[in-house]
Amino acid sequence: MSLINSSRTDPNKILPLTYPWARRHYKDGVANNWTPDEIPMQDDIEQWKSDKALSDTERRLVKWNLGFFSTAESLTANNIVLAVYSHVTNPECRQYLLRQAYEEAVHTDTFIYCCDSLGLDPEEIYTMYNTIPSIREKDAYVVDLTRSVFDRNFTTEGDANVQKFVHDLIGYYVIMEGLFFYAGFAMMLALKRQHKMVGIGEQFEYIMRDESLHLAFGCDLINTIRRENPAVWTDAFKSEAVELIKKAVDLEKIYARDACPEGILGINASKFAEYVEYIADRRLERIELPKVYHTENPFPWMSQSVDLAKEKNFFETRVTEYQTGGSLEWD
Repeated sequence: MSLINSSRTDPNKILPLTYPWARRHYKDGVANNWTPDEIPMQDDIEQWKSDKALSDTERRLVKWNLGFFSTAESLTANNIVLAVYSHVTNPECRQYLLRQAYEEAVHTDTFIYCCDSLGLDPEEIYTMYNTIPSIREKDAYVVDLTRSVFDRNFTTEGDANVQKFVHDLIGYYVIMEGLFFYAGFAMMLALKRQHKMVGIGEQFEYIMRDESLHLAFGCDLINTIRRENPAVWTDAFKSEAVELIKKAVDLEKIYARDACPEGILGINASKFAEYVEYIADRRLERIELPKVYHTENPFPWMSQSVDLAKEKNFFETRVTEYQTGGSLEWD
């Protein structure tokens, strides 16, 4: 049997498991279950309404991140439900994809909750993917990278089409969820460290843990498909994948400078750019491609939310620190 193109796969017959890693990711996701309304926003509301609690730079940072994530989560949900799910017929992988789709719905609800709580203009926030060039360029890049799987006539039969499918999975999982979300995570958690917008920061911590699992599943999906179809993993294709990720890093750096042009308490756009390079190297290694940047992690404190320095353990073994509902404990 195989993940795709297996005539012997019955998508309704989940046992015996073929890919235990998919089941493990599903159970880890369930253990991290949460909803945004569990997290109080009163302090955030008071800070947002205050003339002195937040600088103009910090307000811009919050708006730019809500503007990107509010529509990016819908984009990722569409990729799962309308594209990836139809081409991956293995039942335990499909079970995880359904769980991921639910989590994307929770994330979408999170930004509704944040915008409503702060009294933001939804027309401003939810159209930033059109009105803010740095956000528009990121979204457009991912849409273009995942164009093949949205073609109604697309199939994964034959090496050329399998290669296109892996290409689009890299665009979706490695670039969208593994790169384009992480400068925003670092920005919002930097604010939280200063006891600013703590409610939103806590929600971003939960989202970051979800997205880390999404990335882990996506990389396992990519690695399994390419191992089952080794002819698609050519030197030319590997070089293309590296170039796609390098282009994504450039776009994320532009976004980081746009969202936080003046920095906050010694943390500036250059540091966020370094963090994107560090993350990119981790993503490249995860799908067995060579590092490009060799940049040190400028934000080791990010391990308070998800310990990226232990990415191998986090992605490849059971995540024992997860607890159900609103009782997560940070190391």
